[in-house]
Amino acid sequence: MNTGTDDRSQLTIDYRNATADAVGSEHGVSAAMLEEIAPTVVAEHTRIMTEHAAGEQRWMDLPDNRALADELVAFAGDARDRYRDYVLIGIGGSSLGAIATIQALTNPWRNLQPDERRDGPRFFVLDNPDPEKVRATLDVVDLPNTLINVVTKSGQTAETMANFLVARAALEAAVGSDQSRRQIVATTDPKDGLLRQLADQEGYRAFPVPPGVDGRQTVLSAVGMLPAALCGIDIHALLAGAAAMRTRASGPDVRENPAYLLAAVSYLADTRLGKSILVTMPYADALFGMADWFRQLWAESLGKRLAITGEEVFAGQTPVKALGAIDQHSQIQLYTEGPNDKLIALVGVDQYRARVEVSDPPAGIPDLAYLRGAELGQLLDRERLATAWALTSAARPNLTITMPEITAAAIGELFYLHQLQTVMAGALYNVNPFGQPGVEAGKNATYALMGRAGYEELRRELTRANTGEGRFVVAPG
Repeated sequence: MNTGTDDRSQLTIDYRNATADAVGSEHGVSAAMLEEIAPTVVAEHTRIMTEHAAGEQRWMDLPDNRALADELVAFAGDARDRYRDYVLIGIGGSSLGAIATIQALTNPWRNLQPDERRDGPRFFVLDNPDPEKVRATLDVVDLPNTLINVVTKSGQTAETMANFLVARAALEAAVGSDQSRRQIVATTDPKDGLLRQLADQEGYRAFPVPPGVDGRQTVLSAVGMLPAALCGIDIHALLAGAAAMRTRASGPDVRENPAYLLAAVSYLADTRLGKSILVTMPYADALFGMADWFRQLWAESLGKRLAITGEEVFAGQTPVKALGAIDQHSQIQLYTEGPNDKLIALVGVDQYRARVEVSDPPAGIPDLAYLRGAELGQLLDRERLATAWALTSAARPNLTITMPEITAAAIGELFYLHQLQTVMAGALYNVNPFGQPGVEAGKNATYALMGRAGYEELRRELTRANTGEGRFVVAPG
């Protein structure tokens, strides 16, 4: 498979259909709006670059970590020969990037391929603590020949640690405690935290979650690259693509910097034009995981109650994922004729990695004659063009991101593009795009309900809040 190693950016962003020229001034971003916001973008660009030079914004340095990539490649090369199955245990930013990368760059049915044809072990993920899925996974994998990779920076994530303790017990029962330690890898903080403490205590091989980088920004670290390398992906090409986008997106001009342009168009569509929903709709099954990864990045980074200055703003644009052409048969009906409250980002591919000719239709069925000589990739891409036209005709703003081919370099570019887009969008909304205080409230409530020490008062509060709830419950009998 061609993974791509070109050091030049290859992505194209076409935002014409999101402009007033295409969909009207009521729904499209105008040239005047972009001119008005340009000085703010320049100022925030300067701030971001200054912070980076001072040792902040450390996620921007991840494309340079070639030494870590070398180490991961060496480890993965040995592990791919040794293990038949690989279980990643993590949630949110600890799993979504890896899932997206592997879905984009490997055979969609790689787990069903014979061992001799599959580049690396079968790939399984334990993210949600769903007992049925966890039990089914542990029943399916070949535990004596399984590598378990637990990913959490702090070791405080209840879902991840619960799943890990279950999987670790199953592994110990299968191979014994001494051998099980050699089949567990921890990706965690290099110095602190409960998982680091456990890894040091048990002697697990460990790789670092980079300090100063939010979990949802860690895909280009060991968090995302170790799973990718274990599944046979060229992680050096991933980094090269990210570096290429970093170079391209290094200037302050909102019209020239693709990340800043996407941030500005999305922000203006939301705050000026009432487009409170951002839909990401790739036209390739392989890219659906990228839409899932971006959904978390956009939602957790921008959905904030407080502005940086402290006042309540309740900021954020709701991200939705869709898949072309499947969702032309479900969501597009809503998008073209329902509330005009969405900006739709289509993601296209110039050249699909497989070419599948459509067989000639049976004679005597003239209504299928238009498929004679067709090819599936051609059909899928023309459906994308048709969707863009239909949306635009209905005054529904949309834009298109296009990659020449789905390669490791292109995926690396897309990761960095969306990360910088999100950071600039946070600046435009005047919120901190790092941290997730709304998530922490739910985590603390979970700790309390599970009886964790130190959360007794919160547990009592939750118990009081549920008093009398039976009046509002309709139960059987």
